[in-house]
Amino acid sequence: MEIKRFTGPQAGSQKYDLLTAMSVAGLNGTKGFQCSMMRLIALVTARYNWRVDELTVGQKEMARLWSVDQRTVKREVKRLTECKILLQLRPGVRGRVAAYRLNYSEIFRLSEPTWKNVGSDFVSRMEAQTPKPENKVVRVQFGQDTTVTSVPTEQDLKNPWGRALRRLSQSETLLFKSWYRDLEHVETQNQIVILRAPSKFIAQYIQSHHLKPLLGAIQLEFGQSFKVGLIE
Repeated sequence: MEIKRFTGPQAGSQKYDLLTAMSVAGLNGTKGFQCSMMRLIALVTARYNWRVDELTVGQKEMARLWSVDQRTVKREVKRLTECKILLQLRPGVRGRVAAYRLNYSEIFRLSEPTWKNVGSDFVSRMEAQTPKPENKVVRVQFGQDTTVTSVPTEQDLKNPWGRALRRLSQSETLLFKSWYRDLEHVETQNQIVILRAPSKFIAQYIQSHHLKPLLGAIQLEFGQSFKVGLIE
């Protein structure tokens, strides 16, 4: 399920509905979950960049906002990412602040049982924002080779490239469909993950326009010192 970004004339009310869904989901959870959702809501209302759909806040700033120490921040962020409410886009290394994105699909899924607690009008609005599941489209290349392209399978997730692809399919859905899913892992050598693109144009375009999310996913799975090499 892919949730559209909160932009346009109705964006303001949709954001309020999202925060309401997060609130009632938290209130119906355990004390620990309530605390996590309260902290996340404070972080979102104070620092979420809706224009680029991204959260980039340092741990010191989070600690100050939540009135806790940085160790608690690390535990909280780990908890939110492990339950997939937050998706990490880029790791924080060498003084660079980590970047995260709200996982709207997971928030909708977790909060859906509590929508009725708010009211029938809220249920109607949330259902209107929830796209129907898409029919899976399988692309077939005719010729000597027949290739089926889809999201990573359970077998794929046993290797770091498969897990990196899954991250991209969750955090960069449109880019994944348009640019990343046809990339093929060739080999890894000298801390460089070499990927083959379907064409020279795609390799060059990813390199110049869409390398940052790809590099972030690779560094999360392979290691922070790894780089990307694109070939055709």
